[in-house]
Amino acid sequence: MELKPLAKALAVLLAIVALFMAGAMVAGLLLGEGSAAVGAFAPSVAIGLGALVATQALIRFRSGLSLSHRSGYLFVTLAWVLSAALGALPFRLYGAVPSYTDAFFETMSGFSTTGASILADIESLPESLLLWRAMTHWLGGMGIVVLTVAIMPLLGLSARSVMEAEAPGPQVDKFTPRLSQTAKILWLIYLGLTAALTVLLLFGGMSLIDALTHAFATMATGGFSTRNASVGAFGSTYVDVVLTVFMVLAGVNFSLHWSALRGDLRKVLADTELRVYLAVFAAASVVIVLDLRRAGLFDSVGEAARYASFQASSILTTTGFATADYTLWPPLSQAVLFTLMFIGGCAGSTGGGVKVSRIVTLFKMGQSEMRYLLNPRGVYGVFLDGRHLKKNVVYDIAAMVFLYLVAAFVSTMAVAAGGYDILTSLSATMACLGNIGPGFALVGPACNYGFMPGALKWWLSFAMLLGRLEVYTVLVLFTRAFWRR
Repeated sequence: MELKPLAKALAVLLAIVALFMAGAMVAGLLLGEGSAAVGAFAPSVAIGLGALVATQALIRFRSGLSLSHRSGYLFVTLAWVLSAALGALPFRLYGAVPSYTDAFFETMSGFSTTGASILADIESLPESLLLWRAMTHWLGGMGIVVLTVAIMPLLGLSARSVMEAEAPGPQVDKFTPRLSQTAKILWLIYLGLTAALTVLLLFGGMSLIDALTHAFATMATGGFSTRNASVGAFGSTYVDVVLTVFMVLAGVNFSLHWSALRGDLRKVLADTELRVYLAVFAAASVVIVLDLRRAGLFDSVGEAARYASFQASSILTTTGFATADYTLWPPLSQAVLFTLMFIGGCAGSTGGGVKVSRIVTLFKMGQSEMRYLLNPRGVYGVFLDGRHLKKNVVYDIAAMVFLYLVAAFVSTMAVAAGGYDILTSLSATMACLGNIGPGFALVGPACNYGFMPGALKWWLSFAMLLGRLEVYTVLVLFTRAFWRR
C-alpha cells in the first residue's frame, strides 16, 4: 500500500473541499450573515487546508509516483468518507442539527448525491449553509475524485486506478489518451451545463441562491432544495419543464455530451443505452399521465404530463426532486415510480441506481441463453452497439447486480429490525442505495429521515456510500485478499 502518495492525494482532496466551503463562507459574509457564517465554516476550512500544508511539509517524494489499483479503491472510499466527515462540521457547529450523526447523514447524502434529508425546516437555515449543502451535491456529482485526478499531475502524482475505481464516472478511455485532460473535459462540460441551467432558472424568477442550489442539485442528480416543499414550492410550469429537461440530460452518459459537442450526432443517436433510457422515461411518463387522468387528479392532460414527466425523470435519474406528494397518486403510478428506483440513469452519468446499460446487458445475456437452449450447438454472444462483450465483462455486470440486490435485501432487513413496515424499510433502502432520496410510506416526499435512530442513520449512510461507489469499490475493502501483501 503506497501510504505516502495516498496521504498526499487525500490531503489535496480535503483542501479542495475546504476551498469550496470557504466559498460558502464568503457568500455568507456577503449576504450579511457575519460571525454565524465564519463560526460555522472557519474550523472546517482550517482543517482542510491545514491537512494539505502539513502533508506537504512532512511528505516529500519524487514526481511521477502513481497509486496502484488496490490503493485506488482505498483512496476513493476514504475520499467520500473524509469529505462527508469534514463537510458535516458546519451543520453541527451552526446548530442546524442536534447531533454529529445527523450532520454526517446529511452531508453523506449530499456528497453521494442521494438527497435524503433529516431537516424538518430547511427554509430556516442561513443561505450560506443551504449553498454549501447544494455544493456537496455538485462536488459529489461529477466526483471530487475526478477533480482531484485533474490536478494530480501538478503534484507529481499519476492515478489512472483512482478514476477507474470511482465506478459511477465515465469510461476513462473515451475522450483523450491523457487522464488528467479527460477529467478537465468532464468538469468543463459539467460546469457549462450547470451555468446554462442557472441562467435559465434566473429567467424563471428564482433568486441567485435558489438558481445556483437547484442547478447544483439537478446536474448532480442530487435533489436538495432550498424549500421545504422542494421544487413544488415554486409552482412554476417553466421551472418544472426546465428542470425536467436538465435532469434527463444529467442522466445521460457524459461521453455522449462530448460526442455531441464534437458534432458526432450519429454516435449519440445510435447509442443503445441512450435509446433505452429515453424510451423508459417516455413510457413511464405516458403510463403515469393516463393513470392520473383516469383517477381525475388533474384538470388537463397537459397538467398531468407536467407532473408525471417531472416525477418520472426525478426518480429515473435518481435526482429526488418533488413537485407533488406521489404517495397520494393511484397505485399504478406509484408502482411505475417504484420500478424506476431500480433502474437509474446511464453509465457515465451523475445518476445512481443499477444503470440502464447493465440492465440492457443482462437482458441480452438472457436472450443469448434462451437461443442456446433452443440450439445447444450454436455459438452465441452478447453484443452491445455492435461490439461483442467479453464473458468477463458480462459476468462482472451480473455479479455487481447480484451484490446490489443482496445489499438491498440485507439493508431492508436492518431497517425492518428497527420496527418499520416493509414498504418504509424497502423504499428507504432503495432510496439510499440507489442515491434517490425520497421513497414511500414514512420516507415519502413529504417526509424526511429525521425520525430514525442514530444507528440506522449510520447504516443508511453506509448504504449511500455503497450505492454511490457501486458496491465493488467499498466491499472489496472488507475482503482478506485486499489487505494481504
